[in-house]
Amino acid sequence: MTELEPALARTAWRTAEPIHGMIYFAPEAHQRYAALGMRERMGYFASRAAALGPVGAETVIATFFNFNPALVRAAIPAAWRIVAPDEMLRIRLEAADAALRRACEPDLLTSPDLAEAARLARRAAESASEYPEGRPLFAATSALPWPDEPHLVLWHAQTLLREFRGDGHVAALLLTGRSGIEALVLHAATGSVPAEVLRRTRGWSTAEWDSAVERLRSGGLLDAGDEPGLTEAGRTQRQWVEERTDLLALPAYAVLGTDGCARLVELAGRVSRAVFEAGLLNISRVT
Repeated sequence: MTELEPALARTAWRTAEPIHGMIYFAPEAHQRYAALGMRERMGYFASRAAALGPVGAETVIATFFNFNPALVRAAIPAAWRIVAPDEMLRIRLEAADAALRRACEPDLLTSPDLAEAARLARRAAESASEYPEGRPLFAATSALPWPDEPHLVLWHAQTLLREFRGDGHVAALLLTGRSGIEALVLHAATGSVPAEVLRRTRGWSTAEWDSAVERLRSGGLLDAGDEPGLTEAGRTQRQWVEERTDLLALPAYAVLGTDGCARLVELAGRVSRAVFEAGLLNISRVT
């Protein structure tokens, strides 16, 4: 395996993540799910879990990790009575196509740079596919067929890279003994995402959130402030999780090497900026 700084692999993932992540916020997706008769968050759970087949709620709870189980059970398996997983995957890809076409100017969509970004991301994703062990959501997604058009190849590759990293992140969190809601509270305590956004989008009540805060305070990981921050022990644990996550993600990006990762950051960054500028990452669209 080529030597690669974990920080560069993280930068490559983070830079390209909006290309995939927009599918959870784009109206092109929400409108299609609503047209099927899916309510509230059902479209999210069904579209992301569809690669696993018509699984039950417990499988989704296990693989998604930090969502309130009650929120999952309200959506799964009821979603499969509305739409088959294969059809859901087709609709999600159709939504990604429509959203990226709206976000990207025609010159960018058909540019050699976007095609090169797609080739680099696909190479990383295919390298990741050699390491499916312990990564159920990634492994299921990696078995899906590749689309043909470069912008969809880039989207699908980033989907794979997101789930590859995500499964590794869950593994690292499990080693700390943290529950899903506790992991969210610690994330909020870093200040990178507002606590209310994480609590609301994952379906946790204020009482459940406050209870998790108190457990983490008792464990010495959060301070006593009104807006809980990480203690030294909390920062140490959080850093340990992020470092292990970076190391577990390396097999995907090592094949690109330092120059290839830097090039992916440069090229994918242009598409990500277009996604941002088109307003495809509007968190207010999530109930």
